[in-house]
Amino acid sequence: MISSELNVSDGQPQVFIVGKAPNQRRIAFRRRAPVRSGSPSLIWLSGYRSDMDSTKATALDAEAERRGLGLLRFDYSGHGRSDGRLEEGTISRWLEETLALMQAESEGPQILVGSSMGGYLALLAARALNEAGERERVKALVLIAPAVDFTEALVWAKAPEEAKRAIMEQGVWRRPSPYSSESDCFTRDLIEDGRKHLLLGGMIRTGARTAVLQGMRDEDVPFSHALALMQRLGGDPATLTLVRDGDHRLSRPQDLELMFAALERLM
Repeated sequence: MISSELNVSDGQPQVFIVGKAPNQRRIAFRRRAPVRSGSPSLIWLSGYRSDMDSTKATALDAEAERRGLGLLRFDYSGHGRSDGRLEEGTISRWLEETLALMQAESEGPQILVGSSMGGYLALLAARALNEAGERERVKALVLIAPAVDFTEALVWAKAPEEAKRAIMEQGVWRRPSPYSSESDCFTRDLIEDGRKHLLLGGMIRTGARTAVLQGMRDEDVPFSHALALMQRLGGDPATLTLVRDGDHRLSRPQDLELMFAALERLM
């Protein structure tokens, strides 16, 4: 795993190499150093098919600059500026990239801020570090419409039978996306690999305080899913904020203020 810099002076992201051939991939990332050494820093984890330059990610960067906080944000393989194909993506690959970037490009306690699939990966990363005896690396989590177990609970369980046949027999199911002109892509590898990382079947122990923000008009991750998650966060302090008119993105100015307020409480 090698970190290298790509012309940062003109705003280009840096690159971090994860894995070994033939599964090596170049992960694009941006890092803001904290003003005060030792203060908590933030790590942004994007959703499925989103990237580190999204509305929430850039708003968080501006807030980090205002507060003098460090911030690490990156694109998973197959997303944004990173290489790879979306069809090759799995929860295992994206979790490996998350942990690798976190270990190599951040120091001290971190607050993980994850949106949708990024909230799921934040929980998986925090649990992995807690189990590895590195509980102090995660100070807290802010989870925005967390799509926990999304491959199973939100994709496979809700897919029509013809979609399931396409996944199992052809290896992929594509469906129109409400957020992009490109179709969403769900592969057999993504679904089967996701079953290795299911969280909602038992208690989730991260060792970190958690704040969940959830829109009640979210058509991708219903707020009942957030309620189910809260029941599994045993032993760790957790709060849930329901936004009555909030959708899945929670990217309006008033939604961003809720994200900043959650950070303030957890600092």
